[in-house]
Amino acid sequence: MAEKFDAVDVIRTKRDKQRLSKDQIDWVIDAYTRGVVGDEQMAALNMAIFLNGMDREEIVQWTQAMIDSGETMSFAGLSRVTSDKHSTGGVGDKITLPLAPLVASFGVAVPQLSGRGLGHTGGTLDKLESIPGWQAEISNERMMEILEDPGCVICAAGAGLAPADKKIYALRDITSTVDCIPLIASSIMSKKIAEGTANLVLDVKVGSGAFMKDIDMARELARTMVDLGTDAGTNTVALLTDMSVPLGRTVGNALEIRESVEVLAGGGPLDVVELTLALAHEMLEMAGVHDADVDAALKDGRAMDTWKKMIRAQGGDPDAALPTAKHTHVVTAERDGYLTEMDALAVGVASWRLGAGRARKQDPVQAGAGIEIHAGLGEKVAKGQKLFTLHTDDEDRFERALESLNPGIAIGDEAPTLRSSVVLDRIS
Repeated sequence: MAEKFDAVDVIRTKRDKQRLSKDQIDWVIDAYTRGVVGDEQMAALNMAIFLNGMDREEIVQWTQAMIDSGETMSFAGLSRVTSDKHSTGGVGDKITLPLAPLVASFGVAVPQLSGRGLGHTGGTLDKLESIPGWQAEISNERMMEILEDPGCVICAAGAGLAPADKKIYALRDITSTVDCIPLIASSIMSKKIAEGTANLVLDVKVGSGAFMKDIDMARELARTMVDLGTDAGTNTVALLTDMSVPLGRTVGNALEIRESVEVLAGGGPLDVVELTLALAHEMLEMAGVHDADVDAALKDGRAMDTWKKMIRAQGGDPDAALPTAKHTHVVTAERDGYLTEMDALAVGVASWRLGAGRARKQDPVQAGAGIEIHAGLGEKVAKGQKLFTLHTDDEDRFERALESLNPGIAIGDEAPTLRSSVVLDRIS
């Protein structure tokens, strides 16, 4: 059968700053999924989009074509209304872990189809796999059962959801076209819309540890994604949240599970609790649960009970000891003063170099590797005081981790001005 278009013509259209038609977009996504359009051609088209952009109609159509490349899910048969959250990724971003059971404890179903980490941002599934016995891969039937009771599931997305996006994302990763608003927005939203949730809250990170370093770019990305969700009939809002310093006091898989359990027990770092509560309010309001006392649900054990049921439902033992790394290295303050800088990217890359993350999709991760943060930004510290503990199974990783960490940390004579809230803006 003759093809409707030619890849070279489609590339030329975007290279010459013209808009792609609906038919061109539908054809090129389908043809790439079928293997008719080659990787080198899609890479050229991605770069043309990166350099010349897309208008709203093109982004809507590109997103729809990726949804149409695979299957879609429906939660219409559930007795609970669904509400979902997606984060654009950051350092120490463990929010999904306490958030899903917290929201589910109010009778809302939370289907969190999550991914693995790549580069300096950790993957939710990698974190959960540090719990003995826990399984990321479950069938759609089992997922629906768990969404009825206990009401939340965190699992791997099926290969059938937006398969074009998987192919294109892998290509963007190796051709320096990841940080492009039309391609980021369509990648995230094609999967989320295909998942079929009724309500979606986006946590768009801003700062050194995020894809979006600049608040105006982050706002544009959030606006684009909210519009895509709304156009597709998914109730969507976005919060812009700070990622200039790591979230919480731990970065790494088992370390972040431990901290998440502290939050579910009514404790934990203030910034993690603040963001968990803010996102829970949004998810519950959208699902029609108004004036929910989410703070009380963390403190009285309801959210913890739901967490334990969710972990058991996926084969895990929530009471088992978490893995620990074989080796530790303590970083201390070199002088008296105030901690004036703690760069999220520096901490994230150091944790990755310790073995908590992966450079390629097929790489293994160490469950116990990562960084404990003992002093927060703005805190007064004394010479010799413990600032960080580095964890890894391979002692030879410490040197390269410190090469990343040390330049991102500064101690000064005056306390820095601290942000008043993790949440910077809301877009609906």
